[in-house]
Amino acid sequence: MGGKSPAGISPAGPQGESPQHPGLLLAASRGFTQYAYAFLQQEAEEAEGHDLARALQLEDRARRMYQRARDYGLRGLALERPDFVRQLRADPRRAVAGLSAAEVPLLYWTGASWGALIGLSKDQPDILGELPVVEALMDRALELDEGFDRGAIHTFLIGYESVRQGRAGDPAARAREHFTRAMELSAGMDAAPLLALAEAVCVPQQQRGEFEALLKQALRVDVERANGNRLANLVAQRRARWLLSRTDHLFTN
Repeated sequence: MGGKSPAGISPAGPQGESPQHPGLLLAASRGFTQYAYAFLQQEAEEAEGHDLARALQLEDRARRMYQRARDYGLRGLALERPDFVRQLRADPRRAVAGLSAAEVPLLYWTGASWGALIGLSKDQPDILGELPVVEALMDRALELDEGFDRGAIHTFLIGYESVRQGRAGDPAARAREHFTRAMELSAGMDAAPLLALAEAVCVPQQQRGEFEALLKQALRVDVERANGNRLANLVAQRRARWLLSRTDHLFTN
């Protein structure tokens, strides 16, 4: 998943309470996204090499959880706009233009869960075709509050730039710009941007030295000093160790 790893992870949804409460819908979208990333998608990737059946099962569960997270987020964004979802699918940029800074958390988690769902659905063209919607959600969130959650939007966009359509210039250069800003906004205390650059840029460009350096830097992040982001950094560091163990598999040189 592009964007930051989980913090305060809980798969709990708004069952038993009003499904029309924006705070509950945000909590559900965030919680399902975080849980799917930390406890399903990562485990699926780790299991793929030795237990394909389990990996596929976990991946399917992650997809369903990301879809629920996306739907909760969309419900939150549509509370005051009954026709919002239809408009979003018809003309994403026009639909999000009227959203305010107060809605950035919902924009981010809806986009993050949707992007993760697409990432796990590469064999489904209809879902892949929804990338422009994710792009519109995240670009609007960035426009409204680039510092949200210590640069989480920039971290998401590090990975997204490689699939962005219709923009001139080098996607890797744009990814590095997002990386620089994410590191600034997190004061270097978040491991997620380091992993994002390592996977999104270093692996495709076969830059093994930088890949290893970024992941080792991620492992040096002091999880006890990272204000409010301890669990997210622990999850990121687990992935960093796993990625380092696969270095020879990922690089041919």
